[in-house]
Amino acid sequence: MKGRILTEKIIGDFSCCLKSEEKSENTIGKYLRDVQAFAAYLGGAAVTKEAVIAYKNKLLSENYAVRSINSMLASLNSLFSFLGWTDCRVKSIKLQRQIYCPEEKELTKAEYMRLVNAAKQKGNERLNLVLQTICGTGIRVSELQYITVEAVKCGEAIVSLKGKTRSVFIVKELQKKLLRYTAEQGISSGTIFITRTGRPMSRTNIWREMKGLCEQAGVNPQKVFPHNLRHLFARTFYGIEKDIAKLADILGHSSINTTRIYIISTGNEHRRRMEHMRLIL
Repeated sequence: MKGRILTEKIIGDFSCCLKSEEKSENTIGKYLRDVQAFAAYLGGAAVTKEAVIAYKNKLLSENYAVRSINSMLASLNSLFSFLGWTDCRVKSIKLQRQIYCPEEKELTKAEYMRLVNAAKQKGNERLNLVLQTICGTGIRVSELQYITVEAVKCGEAIVSLKGKTRSVFIVKELQKKLLRYTAEQGISSGTIFITRTGRPMSRTNIWREMKGLCEQAGVNPQKVFPHNLRHLFARTFYGIEKDIAKLADILGHSSINTTRIYIISTGNEHRRRMEHMRLIL
């Protein structure tokens, strides 16, 4: 255990390792934030199994969501594997699979439509189309860069992320809207959703602009973030197709267990289904 101190050099080497494994920028950033938070907690003290367990308990006492804690621990375990400190790895917290999601967290189709209309009324056509593109294709916000003029013209975007490549279809109505927008903006090639400097829009910019629609749209700000549009796509698709394996392929998930999280019904829907069972005499 002697000498197991988390230094900037070690964290830098870990970052290089993640890049060599072709992790996405967002994943690398997330891992490094988790590791740096743990290093700050240690305050220069040595890394021990006991210290990691204490950190885990601290997160629990601060009422972090279990999924968030497990995600942080996964980052630390990855670091320990990289360093060969496998004896410092800790177990994740067991979490029973949710059978329904809180009503206040899931964006409804009606709320989505109000957000789109609010963006239109504000004259923000770019945001209006960002919302429709994410919700109409199911892509991640980080994959918007692959929605190019060329992809829209052929009705299919090739997305390469997390070491995987998949095709994302662009429906005709969205094609028309995007081609009209690119013509109006003078965008002849490349990524469509760009800033004034020509760079792809960032997750932060999109998140901030979406939050700016909440009051006018009458939607709870807690529901409004890019990833919830992807969830709405997943629930809508599954409601029609009932094919979780196909949905996993469309979303780019390696595991169907990840896809299950996207399609769990709300508490009210779950309650209605139980009422329809009519098992109480």
